[in-house]
Amino acid sequence: MSTTPFADLPPADRPVVVTGASSGIGEASARALAALGHPVVLGARRTEACERIAAEIRDAGATAYAVGLDLGDLAAIDSFAKQAEELVGTIDVLVSNAGFVQPGEVLTADVELLEQHLQINVVGTRRLVQLLGAGMVSRGHGDLVFVTSEVMRAPRPGIALYVTSKYAVEGMVSVLALELEGTGVRVSTVRPGATMTEMGWDWDPEVTGPLYADWQRRGIQRHDNFMLPADVAAAVTAVVAAPPGVTFRVLEVEPLAPPITQPERTNR
Repeated sequence: MSTTPFADLPPADRPVVVTGASSGIGEASARALAALGHPVVLGARRTEACERIAAEIRDAGATAYAVGLDLGDLAAIDSFAKQAEELVGTIDVLVSNAGFVQPGEVLTADVELLEQHLQINVVGTRRLVQLLGAGMVSRGHGDLVFVTSEVMRAPRPGIALYVTSKYAVEGMVSVLALELEGTGVRVSTVRPGATMTEMGWDWDPEVTGPLYADWQRRGIQRHDNFMLPADVAAAVTAVVAAPPGVTFRVLEVEPLAPPITQPERTNR
């Protein structure tokens, strides 16, 4: 087993895979890590979008490639992992960001929709971690970074299947961190709050509006500020760039509330 510490490995020797990299937090994380000097492989179902982003990263002087990835297809995951390592070498950082979310309630959602959430968000994620994490353990270093959600702290009604899948992911990650203690591989979770991404854009507005209003009524959506994907990517890069001997187990990132406007004082 290699014992090369993180400090002795420049970013150029720490290739990265980012899933869900066709937009939002995944895209921003891929751009940020590439700018630091990491070779990056962008994976998502929307391969054309990933190819455009990778080309822009290369135009800026960094190294990036796009490979199609469908976390709902185990054979496609195996192919993706193989292609990624053929392009940039052994993967030392995995940013597991891809996710699937559709509205649904516990009592009324179809079981097929639940299975789709679990297949993509849990089973597919686990398969890619299994494929890439084994090499990290054998080399004695690496970062497994999981982008989950603030629903772990504040579950949101109306997206029960997504919440269920994210609880499953974090349960898996908590055990994984214990299993990998002493191997040199760091396991971290980044929990973003409200962020301006494309997730939910394909929902029916007649569903989205009432859901958002309900979250506000319950105090879950406390204000209207949203983060930019680059804000969350800054947390992801901080996790990856942490010094040797340090690991961020859970990093919560929330949008700052807007300033409270104080009533003007009346001169008397």
